[in-house]
Amino acid sequence: MKKIFFVTAIALALFSCKTSSVTATKLDRGIQTGIKGNWVISSVSYPGSEYIKVNSFQLADSKCFEGSTWKFVSNNNKGTMALTKYDCPVFSSPITWFVNSNGEFVLKILDAGEKARKVRDGYVLQVANQTESSFQLVDRIDVGGKLTAVVYQFQRVN
Repeated sequence: MKKIFFVTAIALALFSCKTSSVTATKLDRGIQTGIKGNWVISSVSYPGSEYIKVNSFQLADSKCFEGSTWKFVSNNNKGTMALTKYDCPVFSSPITWFVNSNGEFVLKILDAGEKARKVRDGYVLQVANQTESSFQLVDRIDVGGKLTAVVYQFQRVN
């Protein structure tokens, strides 16, 4: 996930900076409509996962996202996400999201009652392998100077 910085921030993992052009591109309504609904992350995979820990979305270890529930509403680009895995931090939050014409999934995780325009940073991931019942969000992170793909596998709940 590429970290979008609108103000200076420090992250544990190295994230690429993006300009606001990510948010200025046209939306891909077809991909967005296909993502609409309730989903669960069935797996998070990346090379070296047995040795390397990835802190996803600056919230928790990537493996804590397995079993997390996500709701995407495409007509207003809002939704929710919740971490539910045993022995992981309990977390739930409203989100805003969209898919731009480059197939990039742009996500903001909000605090309760917070407006998206007040949130100064977000995440950019690539949408891949989308079907009616599944899709992937692919993050690219720097591990020892080499870009590594972290794949979040989503399965439709309903």
